[in-house]
Amino acid sequence: MVQPNGPLAGTVRAGGAKNSALKLMVACLLAEGRTVLSNVPHIDDVESMAKVLRAVGAEVERLGNGDLAVTTPPAESLRPCAPYDLVERMRASVVVLGLLLARCGEVHMPLPGGDDFGDRPIDFHVNGLTAMGARFEVSHGEVRGYVEGGRLVGTTVVLEYPSHTATDNLLMAAALAKRTTVIENAAKEPEVTDLATMLCSMGAVVRGAGTSRIEIEGVEVLHPARHRVVPDRVVAATYVAAAGMTGGDVTIVDARPDHMEMLLRKVGQMGVVTAMGPEGLRATATGRLTAADVATLPYPGVATDFSPLLVAMLTGAEGVGILTENLFSGRFRYVEELRRMGADIKTEGHHAVVRGLARLTGARVRAPDIRAGVALVLAGLVAEGETVVTEAHHIGRGYEDLVGALGALGARVWSQ
Repeated sequence: MVQPNGPLAGTVRAGGAKNSALKLMVACLLAEGRTVLSNVPHIDDVESMAKVLRAVGAEVERLGNGDLAVTTPPAESLRPCAPYDLVERMRASVVVLGLLLARCGEVHMPLPGGDDFGDRPIDFHVNGLTAMGARFEVSHGEVRGYVEGGRLVGTTVVLEYPSHTATDNLLMAAALAKRTTVIENAAKEPEVTDLATMLCSMGAVVRGAGTSRIEIEGVEVLHPARHRVVPDRVVAATYVAAAGMTGGDVTIVDARPDHMEMLLRKVGQMGVVTAMGPEGLRATATGRLTAADVATLPYPGVATDFSPLLVAMLTGAEGVGILTENLFSGRFRYVEELRRMGADIKTEGHHAVVRGLARLTGARVRAPDIRAGVALVLAGLVAEGETVVTEAHHIGRGYEDLVGALGALGARVWSQ
């Protein structure tokens, strides 16, 4: 439940990146022994991924200092089969596909689930791994694969689209493949670079991470390591948006502005002033925001995960703004919920045309996915009356104690 309470002010942390932590947890399975990750967020998706890892034979535990330890058995003790009830919960689980092929030579798993905002086929993953020697059968919602000769073989893979998850999948598979693998048109996200950094600390040879061409020299064996997860740029952006919408003054102590330069440029056009100082990234705003046009694009463009936050900002901005969603066709399924709060939004294909209003009205709304749910909470911060966000469990998949963090900034928000 959310009620307006004026400008937010104070200091907050973004914490570890969900979209990095989940892939790093899987990468731990590449090396026999105990790998330790720090700055892993306490979120539901991490718990779900831990269950996936346990199902294939690893041990996962939270240490007393908050770190996450993954103990991986020898390859012959891994089970190359991931259960449906776990994999269907989140999209990121697809990265066990390449991992299990690399370590076990075979895999059997259901097609992954996740947020419901459009089709996201695994063709890029399957095609890339097939080029490396894997053979697949996909039927009845399941995928079965095996490696001819027992070990993947490096090759050049050209992705049709710079898919973040496909790049991660191929990167992990290539680390233990024979010879050299080159990924062309690779994703450039900071989380991909984070994964490559961890793989190198485990003994992998990776060059070019963060560019469109990644080269991986396969090695025989990797070893356990320690690694710290990069800060979550989407969570950081959430607090930037909250500061802008409420006319507040919020500092995100661990934010990495170099990971969201295009977003900060766009919110700057809307009237949010951001500056990196000794205490972190400070976001301030005074008065009503100004509408701007935004298009989502692969990194370093504005990420699709930012789009619900930006639409929420536009609902109260002066003028008309157009958000163009170039990545997922079904991403606007939350727009109807904002309309329940009085928002003036029209969708036309990949475009959302938002005419800003001076004030929204609190209402009972439903969170269809993680980022949309948070966008509805932000809208509730500036809506007259009370907003009730149902199915808010989605938010817990990607945010660690959002209620507590916003409350510490002065928001009136609580969970039932």
